[in-house]
Amino acid sequence: MNFFRAATRTSTLIRPTVNARANGPMWARWLSDSLRQQLDKDVKSKDVVLFMKGTPDQPMCGFSRAAVQIMQVQGVDFNNVQTYNVLEDADLRQGIKEYSEWPTIPQVYIKGEFIGGCDILLNMHQSGDLEDLLIKEGIVPEELADQK
Repeated sequence: MNFFRAATRTSTLIRPTVNARANGPMWARWLSDSLRQQLDKDVKSKDVVLFMKGTPDQPMCGFSRAAVQIMQVQGVDFNNVQTYNVLEDADLRQGIKEYSEWPTIPQVYIKGEFIGGCDILLNMHQSGDLEDLLIKEGIVPEELADQK
């Protein structure tokens, strides 16, 4: 987690997540304990977990498609990736945003740790940090990375 996000993050026990729309009312929602426990379990269910719009075979937004393509270029085997289609469950769609305190979908978790959305994944891919992380965590074998 980068310094800025760590420094500005506060506990959800202290305050709810507040969302404001330009022409709408402000509202706050607390993430239920049952949904939080389910998400805790889900993000640790496999080494790579992707919350996206659609499926890897049929992404329903360009950012989700880009996240899938970046991981495919990195050599991630999607048979070993747990994906969740947030379009099928409105509570999951909103809940994962509150869980990670990240406002956009897709969201990528590696070994239970939140990595980020499409923009972070793209930056990590371009800098080589994603490849290093995938090798370090044993998700992509080093020989496969060397062939690229």
